[in-house]
Amino acid sequence: MASWLGGLGSGLGQSLGQVGGSLSSLTGQISSFTKDILLEGAEEVGDAATELHVSNSRLREIESINAAQKFENERLKKVCSDLEEKHEAAELQIKQLSIEYRNQLQQKEVEISHLKARQNALQEQLQKVQMAAQSAPLGAGVLPPATTSASYVPVVRHSSGFEGDDMDFGDIIWSQQEINRLSNEVSRLESEVDHWKQIALSSKVQGMNDAEQSEIHKLQNIVKELKQNLSQEIDEHQHELSVLQDAHRQKLVEISRRHREELSEYEERIEELENQLQQDGVSADAMGDSKISEQKKNPQSLEGGKVEELQIVKDLEDEIRKLNHKLSSAKEENKILLKEQELAKVEKIQVTQEYENLKSDFSMLQSSVAEQDALLKEQEKKLQSKTSLPEDVVRLQQALLEAENEIARLSSLNQEGLEKELTSAQHKNENILSAYTEDQNSELSQLRQDLERKEHELNESIGERETLIAELEELDKQNQEATQHMITLKEQLSKQHTETDSIIKQLKFDIDFERKKVSELEIEKMEAIKELDSQKEKLSQCSYALNDLHISKQQLQDNIKDLQEQLRKAQDCNLHNKKEIGELQQRLKEREEELSVSLSKLTEKSNQESNYTCQDLILKEREVEIAKLQNDISENKQLNEDLEKSLSDVRTENGKLIAAIEELKQELSDAISEKNKVSLEKDTVVEALKMEKRQLESELNQTEKRLLEQAHKYKQTIEELSNARSMDTTALQLEHERLVKLNQEKDFKIAELKRSIEQMEIDHQETKEMLTTSLGGQKQLTELIKEKEVFIEKFKNQALQVKQELEEYMKVSKKQDVLKQNLEEKDRSLAVMKEENNHLKEEIERLKDQQSRSTPVVEPKTLDIIIELESEVTQLKVIKNSLEEEIEAHKKTIEDQNQTTVQLQQSLQEQRKEIDESKFQCEQMNVTHERLSLEKDEEIKNLQKTIEQIKTQLHKERQIIQTDSSDLFQETKVQTLNGENGNEKHDLSKAEIGRLVEGIKEREMEIKLLNEKNVSLSQQIDQLSKDEVGKLTQIIQEKDLEIQALNARISSASYRQDVLCLQQQLQAYVMEREQVLAVLSEKTRENSQLKTEYRNIMDMVAAKEAALVRLQEENQKLSNRSENSSQDMSRETIQNLSRIIREKDIEIDALSQKCQTLLTVLQTSSTGTDNGSGGVNSNQFEELLQERDKLKQQVKKMEEWKQQVITTVQNMQHESAHLQEELHRLQAQISVESDSNSKLQVDYNGLIQSYEQNEKKLKSFSQELAQVQHSIGQLHNAKDLLLSKLDLVTPSVATASTVPQLSGIQYSAPEVFSDEFKLLQKEVEQLKKKLQEKDSTIRTLQENNQRLSDSVATASEIERKSQEGTESEMRQIKEKHDVLQKSLREKDILIKSKSDQLLSVSENLSNKENENELLKQAVTNLKERNLILEMDIRKLKEENEKIVARCREKETEFRALQETNMQFSMMLKEKEFESHSMKEKALAFEKLLKEKEQGKTGELNQLLNEVKSMQEKAVTFQQERDQVMVALKQKQMESSALQSEIQHLREKEQRLNQELERLRNHLLEMEDSYTREALAAEDREVKLRKKVLILEEKLASSSTAVENASHQASLQVESLQEQLSLVSKQRDETVLQLTISQDQVKQYALSLANLQMVLEQFQQEEKAMYSAELEKHQKQTAEWRKKAEHLEEKVVSLQESLGEANAALDAASRLTEQLDIKEEQIEELKKEGEIRREMLEDVQNKLMNLMNSTEGKVDKLLMRNLFIGHFHTPKNKRPEVLRLMGSILGVKKEELDQLLSEDQRGVTRWVTGWLGGGAGSKSVPSTPLRPTHQNIFNSSFSELFVKFLETESCPSLPPPKLSVHDMKTLGAAGTGKTSSTPSNSQMQDSAVLGMSRKPDTNPFLAPRSAAVPLITPASSSGHLLMKPISDALPTFTPLPVSPDASAGAVLKDLLKQ
Repeated sequence: MASWLGGLGSGLGQSLGQVGGSLSSLTGQISSFTKDILLEGAEEVGDAATELHVSNSRLREIESINAAQKFENERLKKVCSDLEEKHEAAELQIKQLSIEYRNQLQQKEVEISHLKARQNALQEQLQKVQMAAQSAPLGAGVLPPATTSASYVPVVRHSSGFEGDDMDFGDIIWSQQEINRLSNEVSRLESEVDHWKQIALSSKVQGMNDAEQSEIHKLQNIVKELKQNLSQEIDEHQHELSVLQDAHRQKLVEISRRHREELSEYEERIEELENQLQQDGVSADAMGDSKISEQKKNPQSLEGGKVEELQIVKDLEDEIRKLNHKLSSAKEENKILLKEQELAKVEKIQVTQEYENLKSDFSMLQSSVAEQDALLKEQEKKLQSKTSLPEDVVRLQQALLEAENEIARLSSLNQEGLEKELTSAQHKNENILSAYTEDQNSELSQLRQDLERKEHELNESIGERETLIAELEELDKQNQEATQHMITLKEQLSKQHTETDSIIKQLKFDIDFERKKVSELEIEKMEAIKELDSQKEKLSQCSYALNDLHISKQQLQDNIKDLQEQLRKAQDCNLHNKKEIGELQQRLKEREEELSVSLSKLTEKSNQESNYTCQDLILKEREVEIAKLQNDISENKQLNEDLEKSLSDVRTENGKLIAAIEELKQELSDAISEKNKVSLEKDTVVEALKMEKRQLESELNQTEKRLLEQAHKYKQTIEELSNARSMDTTALQLEHERLVKLNQEKDFKIAELKRSIEQMEIDHQETKEMLTTSLGGQKQLTELIKEKEVFIEKFKNQALQVKQELEEYMKVSKKQDVLKQNLEEKDRSLAVMKEENNHLKEEIERLKDQQSRSTPVVEPKTLDIIIELESEVTQLKVIKNSLEEEIEAHKKTIEDQNQTTVQLQQSLQEQRKEIDESKFQCEQMNVTHERLSLEKDEEIKNLQKTIEQIKTQLHKERQIIQTDSSDLFQETKVQTLNGENGNEKHDLSKAEIGRLVEGIKEREMEIKLLNEKNVSLSQQIDQLSKDEVGKLTQIIQEKDLEIQALNARISSASYRQDVLCLQQQLQAYVMEREQVLAVLSEKTRENSQLKTEYRNIMDMVAAKEAALVRLQEENQKLSNRSENSSQDMSRETIQNLSRIIREKDIEIDALSQKCQTLLTVLQTSSTGTDNGSGGVNSNQFEELLQERDKLKQQVKKMEEWKQQVITTVQNMQHESAHLQEELHRLQAQISVESDSNSKLQVDYNGLIQSYEQNEKKLKSFSQELAQVQHSIGQLHNAKDLLLSKLDLVTPSVATASTVPQLSGIQYSAPEVFSDEFKLLQKEVEQLKKKLQEKDSTIRTLQENNQRLSDSVATASEIERKSQEGTESEMRQIKEKHDVLQKSLREKDILIKSKSDQLLSVSENLSNKENENELLKQAVTNLKERNLILEMDIRKLKEENEKIVARCREKETEFRALQETNMQFSMMLKEKEFESHSMKEKALAFEKLLKEKEQGKTGELNQLLNEVKSMQEKAVTFQQERDQVMVALKQKQMESSALQSEIQHLREKEQRLNQELERLRNHLLEMEDSYTREALAAEDREVKLRKKVLILEEKLASSSTAVENASHQASLQVESLQEQLSLVSKQRDETVLQLTISQDQVKQYALSLANLQMVLEQFQQEEKAMYSAELEKHQKQTAEWRKKAEHLEEKVVSLQESLGEANAALDAASRLTEQLDIKEEQIEELKKEGEIRREMLEDVQNKLMNLMNSTEGKVDKLLMRNLFIGHFHTPKNKRPEVLRLMGSILGVKKEELDQLLSEDQRGVTRWVTGWLGGGAGSKSVPSTPLRPTHQNIFNSSFSELFVKFLETESCPSLPPPKLSVHDMKTLGAAGTGKTSSTPSNSQMQDSAVLGMSRKPDTNPFLAPRSAAVPLITPASSSGHLLMKPISDALPTFTPLPVSPDASAGAVLKDLLKQ
């Protein structure tokens, strides 16, 4: 029990571990999946197209994950199924254990009852002993031994009867016998009691009081003993009943199983018999009809030979008797069969009850399965749009819940079952007790009448009380045991429950974790679904938007024509521009020369400034353009909003449509059932056409898309070329990059579109396949249903066969177990042998070591030896590695085999997946629709983008066009306006053209400015190489020519027409597409319904297939085991032996090499040693050499042995193959025997069928007998008529004669008719006899066959009514004598007809006899077949004997093989021994070498000792060999087990013989039944004859009555004649009506024929219509294909032109690269300019430093001149000089006047201070003060002088700019950076003009002396003060100056001097 529970727990653990592993892998996949999704979510994409691409990729990934999850799900399902199977096995084991426990309980109860019985017996003995002691003086000691014997008997019997648990019906019979025996004993005891009563009465009579008392005591003792015996017997019977009930249950189970098998066979037989009955009934009816028709023809020919007929009738009577005999026998058989049938019915009822129980269980299971399936399907439907992870979670949960429920249910069931059993046992005990107590009461009441009532009542109460107490104790014990058992079971279940709970908790935790992930995934999935829904809604817009797009396409085509004309103009402008560029290049060179000569030209700067202003204007105009574009965008937005509104309307309409569609669905589902067949055929044709249409539409759409994309590309190339010529170099670069990006994006889009087109095509093909498969599926479903019904019947038969095969396989498996045990024993013996071998090898090695060891040698050469040994060791290692590699290779092969098994399992899973894939085809359909919608959205977006690009291109191209092209453009505008007047739809294009005209006028100004720009650009382009320019011009000219050619192509009239046609076709296709979609939706609904049905059916089929597959797998496993077990073992042993031999050979070779090397070493070493020692060594070496030779010889022997063994092994293999073949033959023979058995059964069935045919024939006989009865009734009537004729004769002779005359006439008339009447009477008598015989048979047959007699009864009732009518007529005829003559004639005719009928009956009887003879022949044939079968069985027996002989031969061969195997193993041991000895020798040699170094001696003695020990071991070896021989004998004993298998075959033969004997007995019984029925028929004949006699008597009495009635008949005849005339008239009228109705019928038939003709014509017309429509569709498709090919050719040409345009683009890219180079040069020049600027700044800083340093210093020359001039002037004029000096120094007039007005002292003080006498002169100010804060007293003379000079030298004009700034402005103009130059110039101006603000940075502040020269003397544009003072400058001289003269005039004079 514990081991079983452990196994169960381990199995559960493994399965749950698998589940856990799968769950962990699941969680890992989910986590990785969520991470990927989050990462993908982080990568937000801008464009819708790229988003779509990403979403598609995500969808694919999700689908792949979904597939993986499905795979996981299926694996988990398998695990679940395995767990369920284990669970079921566990349940079965638990049931078995409970049964065992119950049996044990019952045994214990029985033992307890035994012990109690013994205890009671002992107590009774004690009481008897006491009573004997009391009654010893009275002298009564006879009864106690009798009572004791009586009390002990049942105990002994009970123990003998109920020791075993295996109860059988034999035991039940025995128990019944024992009950009878006990009842006999009770009766015996009663007789004894009566005897004692009599004695008591006699004693009373005698009046012996003492004797009476003693007898009373005895009787009381006897009563007590009897009560005790009764109670014991009751207990024993209760125990027996309980045991019998358990045994009966087991037997019932077995009987019910057998009964089911028999019932199934009976049902098959009944079906076959019913079929045969139907066939035979039909044939019999046909035969009867044909015979009746023949008999009706015959009556005329049979009138003449009545005498012959009488003889034939006699013969017929004899034949009838024979037939009756046969009938009786058949009836007996029928009775037997009926009994069998009733038994079968009873059995059938029982089986049906069991079947219903099973059915209810099965239905419960099915309902649970269906619920689970429904739940799973709902979940699948919900989660089809989501991931399939929730499905797995839900399934796992369900599986867990089911497991919990089942565990709970099992525990509850166990508890309930035990409780119910206990209660039932108690109830049974109580019932039995009550029954037995009643018996006791009845018996005791008899005893109480004689004995005293009060004593008996007391005794009874005591006895009952004791029995009840005993029973209560027993029940308590039983309850306790049951409760203990329950407790143990509960504990076990609780343990299992806790384990399962822990597992469930873990699983729930995992499930919760997965649910969270799933919820996240679901949210993401919902978002994706919403996006998909929005895109689906957009699809509906697409259909409306397409028409608008077609209109816009026409507008665009017109625009393209305008653009082409503009391009031509632009090309002309280009040529002009090229010429101008050349001129500009020349000018640039001149300008550069002029720049180098004169940088001071400011005229160019002013021009450049005007250019800047122009650029500002351009910028403003561009801003205006941007504003316009924004307006366009806003308009587009409004359009989008309008579209969204229309979308919402469409959605509402869609909702309504969906509601309508749902209503239509319901109507469709009703209509589909009626019109499936017709609709399927029509739908296939229609769908095929629609699919072609869709393909054409998709191809057209693709071609249109390609054309549009190519047109957009050409437009873009034109725009790029025009932009390249018009825009600046920087703008060119930017636009070029943008265009490259656009190109790439468009390439991506094209690739995506191609992919989507391919996907569409694939989807269309899939839909086609889906439709075809769905149609096939519908047909297959109907076929499947029929096939399934057949399959179920086959399956029943197969189940029976499989059961039989299973039983056979069980037998085979038992045999295999025996073989396995034998093999295991052999393996054990082998292992023992190997161990012994190893021991022997070790011992032999020791012996050889002892022999090989010799005296040590002195010379040390160990290093060489060690090296050699190491080399050998390496070789051995290499060999070892190779062996390891071989082992690894073997392992790999094993792994490969495992992989193949895994692959097979995967193939099974793939088959299941295919079933799942059929489910997902619906989902794929939905995905295809979504893809279509997405592709349409992409097309719309692309078209919108192209429209916007065309608009922008128009704006850009119109910028390029110069003033010269304005007139041409106006002409084109007029043309376009005319074209637009033709089309009223193009109102928008007019407004756009008006805007463009305004834009062109504005751009004319811009073009002038651009020309001026070109002048500046030409300077840079001149730097490019002239060769490159030439190449570029050539390329541009070529591209212009190509563009013109393309424009010419595009502008052709045929193209426009094609486009218009395409537009119209597209519109038509859009309508058709909508219709097709509607039809498709309907078909998908139908398809879904069919799929659901198909799935249900497939589930059923799959379940049955799974069951079949399981059975087949079990069969295959059993067969493979039986076949492979013997072969595999032999192969493995042979392989192991061969491997061992190889290893040993290798070892021997290696050791032999070692020995040789060691010998050489020893020989070399021995030469240098002493003589004595050398002698010893030589002896030893000689011994060693001899030993080596011996070993070599042994090795050769071993090799020979090995070859022999290999040959024997090969022979073994061949023989084993032969044995297998013989085994197969035996199996085939067994199958032949089983076939013969089946044939016998078939023959038996044939007999039963023949019997049933006989029954049918009997029924036909009964019908014929009924007809005969009818004919006899008519004959009765004829007889009456004949009697009446006799009466009629008298009135015809003489009517008025007297009474005696009448009487005479009456007596004379019979004499006339006497002859005829006698004949008739004879016939009537014969007929009566026959009637009596037939009546008996009819009655029995009518009872058996009521169905057939019902129809006959109706006919007989009609006939009876007619007979009653005739009887009434007869009464009238008796009154009326005149009409009887006519009736006589009619009766004669009737007699003739009846005789004909008799003949026909006789013919029928003869036919029946023939059929009976045929049946007899069939019986004889069957007997012959039986004999043949017996002969076959004898042959089979002989063959079996032959097989047995062969088996014996094989056994002998097997023994021989075993002997060879033993020899082989001995050889192996010897080899191993030798190898060990060689190894030991090698070791000995090594030791010798080492010992030579050390100089040790005395090892020889040790070697000798080892030799002795080895010899002893050899002796032990021989003993072990003897033991091995004993083991061999044991193996031979095992071979005797094979003979037992042969005995099994013989037993099978015996069974077959028994079956044959049974069939023979059955045939004999059938024959006996036939004979019995024949006897019964004879008895019935006797009865019929008696009845005929009675009828004759009745006839005689009726004849008198006829005479009386004849008088009345004559009167009624006249009235009847009148009635006849009326009836004849009515008949004529009815005939006329019949003719009229027939005419009407003919007319109706004609009208029907006409209608059919019309219908056929209508069908033909319909067919013609369909064919015509088909042809039209085919023609249309052909036209579309042609158009598509034409468009493809156009596409090819356009692609070529695209290639050319791409080449032009490449040229443009080269130009841009050259421009990049020039820009780099400009940047380098800019860098140089910046360096110069830095230099200037350095110079300015230095100047500032100098100014700061020289600010306080005074120029020596100036001061000297002023000083000398002051003193040279006369004193009067000195103030003027001082004033002049003050004016120079910047002193004000007022201050000067103050100074001069003061004393001379002040001036001199001032002069002295100025001259540097004071301390203030020394202090130099670091920075000049600002004029606002300036103080005169603190200012120096130089400062004042400089101030004066500044005021005088201030220019009126603005100051000139430096040359560096000029350069910069030029550079800036060149590069287009206009904004930088003015800022610089402004800064410069501010620096110059704003002196007051920044005097520090002013370069003109400080005066310079000649000592400090400037850094740039060559610069011409510097200020005068910046230059050094020339030496030629004159000094001051005293001049007479007028007071009016200004300071400026004085300074001029000074300068002049």
